[in-house]
Formats: sequence, structure tokens, C-alpha cells
Amino acid sequence: MKYVLMFLVFLSFSCKSEVKTKVKDLTLLPPLEIYDFSGIEPYLNLEGSKTYIINFWATWCAPCVKELPHFESIQQAYKKDVEVILVSLDFPAQYETKLKPFIETHQLKTKVIVLDDPDMNSWIPKVDLNWSGAIPVTLIYNSSKRSFYNRTFTYNELDSELKNFLTTN
Repeated sequence: MKYVLMFLVFLSFSCKSEVKTKVKDLTLLPPLEIYDFSGIEPYLNLEGSKTYIINFWATWCAPCVKELPHFESIQQAYKKDVEVILVSLDFPAQYETKLKPFIETHQLKTKVIVLDDPDMNSWIPKVDLNWSGAIPVTLIYNSSKRSFYNRTFTYNELDSELKNFLTTN
């Protein structure tokens, strides 16, 4: 009788584990591209026929998270003419626990790269002399025009700014 009771307890625990929702395996995500500023700098000066949108953001920044879907939508709407690159400023200790799960949960399809360079005082002015270091910020450029935006965008605002670039390219 004792063995039957142990078997039933074992069986009940094993059945419960089958009911659990499976968590997606984050190791299946592509590895994060992590750079110091010298690795990010080429993305700020890409050449070609496209218009580039570089957005500096972090998962802990509420305004950044709020505007991310707009960048995703712009990338999909203009994929032939525009390349969006999201530069994460998340903390290195949180790449696996916060950033990768965020990318998976929000199903980000846009290219995400990570800037891991603690010497902010040297690289912030290289992005733009007017940048205070606050995020979100966005750089939009092409072969004929370049603008830096120290603000949050709605979809319509971002689309409107982008159209100014597409008509000049």
C-alpha cells in the first residue's frame, strides 16, 4: 500500500509538470551583437542609397519602450528604402535577464545592437554635440541629410520626419 501511495504522489507531480506553460528558450535567439563605441560608430555613418534611423534606447526607459513599436512599423513599411537600427544602452549584467527576454516578448524584428562602453563622456558628443545623454534619442540620415532628435516620437511624427529624408534622397 505504501508503494501505491508513493506511485500516486509521483504520478500527480509528473502530471502537473506537463500542464505548465513552456517558456521559450532564449538561447534560440540570435546572439546579441555587443560593441564598444568604436564598434557602433560605423553604424552612425553608413553609406548607400538607404535612409538610416538609429535609435538609442533601453528597456528601463519608459518613453523608449513606448516608441519602439513605431520603429518596428516604420521598418516594415519602408523596408526597401529605410534601415532601422536599435542601439540598446541596457546594463551588461541584464543582457540575459532583461534585454533578451524583452526582445522575445516584444517580438522585435528590427536589428538590435548593444552599446557597452562606460566612457559616455567621450562617445556621447561623437554621436551629436547637442546630446545631453538622455534617452531616447534618434539619428536619421542619408547621403544628403542628417538630423538628430532628442525626443520621443509618435508614429505619425516619425513617419513625417522620415518622409522629409526620402524626398531629399
